[in-house]
Amino acid sequence: MASVVFTGSPSAQAAASPSTTLVVNANQVLRPVTHVATGSLYGLANASTPADNLVQAIKPNTFVQKPQGGHQQGTGDVLTVAPKAARAGAKVVNRLSDYYAGWPYQFSWSNWLSVVDDQIAQTKASGITNLAAYAPWNEADGTWKTANGTFEDFWTRTYREIRSKDATTPIQGPSFSDNIGDMDNFLKNAVATNTVPDIIAWHELIRSSKIAGDVATVTGLENKYGISPRPIAIEEYAAPSEVGIPGPLVGYVAKFERLGVHDAELAFWNQSGALGDLLTGQGGSPNGAYWLYKWYADMSGSMLTTTAPAQTGIDGAASRNSAGNEVDVIFGGGSGDSAVQVNGLNSLSAFGSTAHVKVEYTPSRGRTTAVSGPTTLAESNYTVNNGSITVPVTTNTTDGYHLVITPATGGGTTGGTTTGGTTTGGTTTGGTTTGGTGSASCKVTVTPQTWTGGYTANVTVANTGSDAVNGWKLGFTLPAGQTITGAWNATVSPTSGQVAATNLSYNAQIPPGGSQSFGFQGTDTGTYSPPSGFTLNGTACTAG
Repeated sequence: MASVVFTGSPSAQAAASPSTTLVVNANQVLRPVTHVATGSLYGLANASTPADNLVQAIKPNTFVQKPQGGHQQGTGDVLTVAPKAARAGAKVVNRLSDYYAGWPYQFSWSNWLSVVDDQIAQTKASGITNLAAYAPWNEADGTWKTANGTFEDFWTRTYREIRSKDATTPIQGPSFSDNIGDMDNFLKNAVATNTVPDIIAWHELIRSSKIAGDVATVTGLENKYGISPRPIAIEEYAAPSEVGIPGPLVGYVAKFERLGVHDAELAFWNQSGALGDLLTGQGGSPNGAYWLYKWYADMSGSMLTTTAPAQTGIDGAASRNSAGNEVDVIFGGGSGDSAVQVNGLNSLSAFGSTAHVKVEYTPSRGRTTAVSGPTTLAESNYTVNNGSITVPVTTNTTDGYHLVITPATGGGTTGGTTTGGTTTGGTTTGGTTTGGTGSASCKVTVTPQTWTGGYTANVTVANTGSDAVNGWKLGFTLPAGQTITGAWNATVSPTSGQVAATNLSYNAQIPPGGSQSFGFQGTDTGTYSPPSGFTLNGTACTAG
């Protein structure tokens, strides 16, 4: 039976091209790490939902919430959730128009200015210190009724009312949807009436590829009207089909970072209290996208410049820690043979002639399907050539990926620098090693993730002996009813019964005390149980 290679696996046979390669410059700082895109609209439901540990782990930047006592949604009152946001280091925005029920809003001039005054008074009385801004309205291009006059007049009157009661809290707007065609008229009026927002805000709810054009449009209008550059807030982002899916969300994060957006919030399409659909439901469990944002949250130090080949396809964001001894890259959106090229490592004193690379992925199993955590696909050393390494990864458009690059701490180079699919650095070249030498003691650890009818298994093969293993074949037995449908970091054949997993060219060596990892995905007709009877190059291994 033919061997299988799982889409999502790093592969030395991958034939990535410039059109499918993300370039990271480790020596070019873009901006400080602020986790621009980790917030959400109605991401918090109340004082207890979601749980603090889930909120704090993704280091949210900003939440947009409804006024205290507002009627647009049943949960999410800004003053109720502000302390929870503060515990996570996040700010909150009060979307004043969400005081009203209905869509379009059941707005009335008869009580509007009183609503504004009351919200400001309640905020001052509450003592919260993490209010980022007041947002007077939401998506006027679809919700403002001409019977109430012009939106420009509404904005002028409301801006002045807020400033009469609060002279310092930022005001953001106009909060248009994707249709920013009226931004010219809005800013022209704002300049004429001295009501230019402190933060210019709109939404990106169709696709990430249009963000750069919209930012350029707004920047051009600032120049046209002599407006000093304002921070940009994207109060809602991602289409309904994209939320909860790691792959397409990477493109938004990357572009917000690259274009200097101040803060951006995941859209509210389904339930409040789900962190913008990073959880399976209100107060639910993490889905695959959550772990993408956890990687993003774990970035520290400085964001680095990244260059994507186009506005669509593979894209990503990268960081360098303050010590200069770790580069992290999150990426996705590619399909098939892809690569990440990291340049400028020779400018970091911590790095020498080799770099250690860990590759992880988080799967897309749908917004409402829980994922217990990311999976490690590979760990190996790469030769640094002229300050650069290139890591090939065969990608799926819906999954998210993560590289952790640190200085190598010894042992042979098992990855090398991959260019055009040929391993040219390190100690291994060519294709898959089919046999292997070295009789070593071994220990095998299997870490599964299961769901009804299926599973993934990440397998770590540890060399517990004193001799190096140069080329490995791991034999094992699958339980009855299990069939392998894909694998990464190894060729696996056959797909059931007595199975053998054989190294690829970049992970052929296992030094004494070292390990290599591979994994596979499969179907299961019963209750999951792990494989057994492990042998490494014919020598029995212990299971751990």
